[in-house]
Amino acid sequence: MDNVNLSRLRWSCRRGMLELDILLGNFLDKQYLKCSKKDQETFVRLLENTDQDLFLWLMGKEVPNDPEFRLLVEKIREVSASSHT
Repeated sequence: MDNVNLSRLRWSCRRGMLELDILLGNFLDKQYLKCSKKDQETFVRLLENTDQDLFLWLMGKEVPNDPEFRLLVEKIREVSASSHT
């Protein structure tokens, strides 16, 4: 991925909630480039959701209906958990 697209993606990770900024930004920095092309595309689609949905999913309050989102949300949560241990 070129720097322009990565910069745009980084901008898309900036949300209206600090918690989301941290979770999404950490995933982008630590894991995104290591992900499969399919997971990268799913991450881009995930960012199209509302802050409220993302917050509920990433905080474990709700589970996304989309199975691809469900798996990616778990990966994002795992990256967050591993950075706090």
